[in-house]
Amino acid sequence: MDHPPFPSYRNRYLPGMTAREIASLPDKAVAPVILATGAIEQHGPHLPVAVDSFLAQVWLERALPLLPPEASVYVAPPITIGKSNEHTGFPGTLFVSKDTLRAQLWAVARQIHAWGFKNLAILNTHGGNIAVIVYTLREISATLGLRCGSLAPKVDMPLPPQEATFGYHANTAETALLLAALPQYVDMSKAVADYCGRVETMGNLRPERAPATMAWVSADLSKTGIMGDAAVATPELGQRWLEVQSAATAAAIVEVCRAARQG
Repeated sequence: MDHPPFPSYRNRYLPGMTAREIASLPDKAVAPVILATGAIEQHGPHLPVAVDSFLAQVWLERALPLLPPEASVYVAPPITIGKSNEHTGFPGTLFVSKDTLRAQLWAVARQIHAWGFKNLAILNTHGGNIAVIVYTLREISATLGLRCGSLAPKVDMPLPPQEATFGYHANTAETALLLAALPQYVDMSKAVADYCGRVETMGNLRPERAPATMAWVSADLSKTGIMGDAAVATPELGQRWLEVQSAATAAAIVEVCRAARQG
């Protein structure tokens, strides 16, 4: 078989276990279950639409082997289609409503709670999911008593001011990461720079990372679907950021495990 049916971390991957194996896990009271939430949405003309969901799996593949032996953690099947209605108007975008995303989070939470787990940690790779995740986790925690939270890896990607301010999507970082992790699916001949504003003339109201933000859809900000400079991305940048992000993700998982054991 060219491609194994389960990820490399099968010993932590709940769908790769039998029902009896899940039932007999000895550390369910303290071991967090990681649930990745991503998206299937346009990422410009040069990247595949599965970038967000794919990157969550890349972090896990690389971060889990970095964990110390005493770190108990398991991984649920991912939610790969998220709330991406801001990218409508471009082919390739699939999205669910906020209510459907909330229902999916609840479904997973109820089941892992029924299996005996007490801790749920979200690894989210799509900004459009965040608001729904935050209020849903509060409801889940209050109703089921699960300890819920989001993994928040601390990563500093040195970028020029223009990209750091207006590089929102299919940008330098995402393009570089895909060049490092899955180069055969990147078409750099179609990678361009496309910004909705300039740092020299920006005001307080912007789509993201500003004192005041506005609601937006990508078609209002970009004709290409790119928001940032994809053309300057390189595999070398991507490899460096993959290593940093993976180490940061592992550190975040260790912190969640520590908190779970402390109760």
